[in-house]
Amino acid sequence: MADLKLFTIADSIATEVRSQTVTLERNLQLLIEGNMETIFGVRFLGSEYSTGPVHRGRIDSLGLDENGSPVIFEYKRTSSENVINQGLFYLDWLLDHRAEFQLLVSRELGVSVSESIDWSAPRLICVANDFTRYDEYAVRQIDRNIELVRYRDFGGQMLAVELITQVSSRAAVSVSRQPSRRMQTSGGAVQDHDGLGASPEPTEGTSREDLPARRGTSVTTHLSRASETLSQLFEKFDTFAQALGDDVVKNVRHNYFAYRRLKNFACVEVHPVSGTLLIYVKLDPATVRLEEGFSRDVTHIGHLGTGDLELRLEDDSRWGAVEELVRRAFEAN
Repeated sequence: MADLKLFTIADSIATEVRSQTVTLERNLQLLIEGNMETIFGVRFLGSEYSTGPVHRGRIDSLGLDENGSPVIFEYKRTSSENVINQGLFYLDWLLDHRAEFQLLVSRELGVSVSESIDWSAPRLICVANDFTRYDEYAVRQIDRNIELVRYRDFGGQMLAVELITQVSSRAAVSVSRQPSRRMQTSGGAVQDHDGLGASPEPTEGTSREDLPARRGTSVTTHLSRASETLSQLFEKFDTFAQALGDDVVKNVRHNYFAYRRLKNFACVEVHPVSGTLLIYVKLDPATVRLEEGFSRDVTHIGHLGTGDLELRLEDDSRWGAVEELVRRAFEAN
């Protein structure tokens, strides 16, 4: 971030906007907590969360990301503070106190959200004005989902965040899944997991996040049952999405694959019966020329995964459009 220069342009004259650290790290914490979903795609749950009298600690910020994974934020207040080790201590505490976290989610976001927490990919996000090369090296040796995020403040009017290192766990944390249940539409009809009818719409006053999690057969099982054509189509998308940048992380949820940087930019469902991939892209559908049978606006239609633009693929005849739209979403998120 030290090499990042920001300029304002007026009458073709460039004037540099000087960057600085936030005067008080607590101010940075409050700023991020108030805008956590906008900046990181994470719903805020709690600040300075106590780990109790035995562990005697306080987690700076707690949240739940777009894929239902717990997220711990730790802010580096001094150059000598070992925020990574501290964050790992809290991450282990969190995995040992899942019931307590689930109760917090239930209280803050609702029971249905708390029942669909994904414990396979908890994340630690460390935020600081800068990190050393030793910090970056250290996290690469740790088999945990850790992100180092560097920030700069530009005159109190602009905040720049840079993901400098991101490491994904090679082994999923053991998960005790909730009992299977099918998804019910607002009209009372049951939507079969492998069906491709219209996604259920939330009832009045209910958001997509309040819809019960769809269980049953997992997306990896669906992929194993897919035809060779559908499998190759998924592999083509998977290769393309992960090649967009070194900072792309692929998360395997029960019902879909999610691709993210700091935030999700695409989610994919596999439907072997119909031979279809459903790709949900995080783009404003109003900025896209929709095509019947290929793309549609699902902003107000309940669906799993994130993204308001749905792309439906049965072959690669529209592959050029897929690449363009997914790349746009990648650059925007």
